[in-house]
Amino acid sequence: MATNKQVILRDYVSGFPKESDFEITTTTVELRLPEGSNSVLVKNLYLSCDPYMRSRMGKPSAFALAQAFTPGKPILGFGVSRVIESGHPGYKQGDLLWGIVGWEEYSVVTPEMHFKIHDTDVPLSYYTGLLGMPGMTAYAGFHEVCSPKKGETVYVSAASGAVGQLVGQFAKMMGCYVVGSAGSTEKVDLLKNKFGFDDAFNYKEEQDLGAALKRCFPKGIDIYFENVGGKMLDAVLLNMNMHGRISVCGMISQYNLEDQEGVHNLTSIIYKRIRIQGFVVFDFFDKYSKFLEFVIPCIKEEKIAYVEDVAEGLEKGPEALVGLFYGKNVGKQVVVVALGLACFSVTLPAFKNKFGSHVAFNYKEDNDLNATPKRY
Repeated sequence: MATNKQVILRDYVSGFPKESDFEITTTTVELRLPEGSNSVLVKNLYLSCDPYMRSRMGKPSAFALAQAFTPGKPILGFGVSRVIESGHPGYKQGDLLWGIVGWEEYSVVTPEMHFKIHDTDVPLSYYTGLLGMPGMTAYAGFHEVCSPKKGETVYVSAASGAVGQLVGQFAKMMGCYVVGSAGSTEKVDLLKNKFGFDDAFNYKEEQDLGAALKRCFPKGIDIYFENVGGKMLDAVLLNMNMHGRISVCGMISQYNLEDQEGVHNLTSIIYKRIRIQGFVVFDFFDKYSKFLEFVIPCIKEEKIAYVEDVAEGLEKGPEALVGLFYGKNVGKQVVVVALGLACFSVTLPAFKNKFGSHVAFNYKEDNDLNATPKRY
């Protein structure tokens, strides 16, 4: 028996979410599965904060991307976990996986939309982002949906987030001209100086979004990776080129509105023969192995830069998640479930040397992960 800290949704959320919409509770969990179970008991190491989770906080709707959270129960999201006990033939004790888990220290999952982690010489937290759902979203949304060509112009909104920062870098690898927008000077500097965007602007400082886009794209936009919606989409439509493509990943500007904003420049779709396609990453999970073959070498050869915004401790989870919708995060927002887990690695000397950790330990050699941080 062990204590199990959890993040609970108090009630359905209307408007912008607040930290008070959640509460931290502690219950107990049996660290043993019932006999004959085909489930997997996991210790959660990292949790992912993602904008789509806002759609799960509201009342159940037939139009929601995923099933609504249940008030009084732990919220759900993507996470990285270690197997404590398994009744499933595909997993054994000590295995690492990523997929949907509860926002809690321990979860019991039935592996369906879960992936076993084989490459462990990269930070495990990357499987909440670069090597997980956001990375696959960037890869599929850009390469599979947009069909990019060398020399094309690419615009990415919300470009410093978990998905946007990768789309921009994938586009640069293709030989495209890339511009991103973000909501602070710090994020704009990150886009240009860390992620290699050709240009970037702070949309909050622009009086006329259409004019800003015209300034950055005097010859028009071939590909728009849509993360924002609303007024930004309206401005983009007027600046798209003939036969342009828009990959609709998200519309974070609309998620907290009771009445969503309309788009007014839709006739541009006709005149310019623009193709707009919405997509959900789940539709492309069959290409995950192909994605890893592409991206793992890029990480090891340092061809990709990736920035995480790390909140330490499950009790910091609500603040981190809510902060997404106010633009407080810089890079991929991650929650470390237990303090000290940022040191997790298998290749310990390489991890300490490359990532600057003062201490690293092998999680496979630690039977009590809650006790491990206390040693340091």
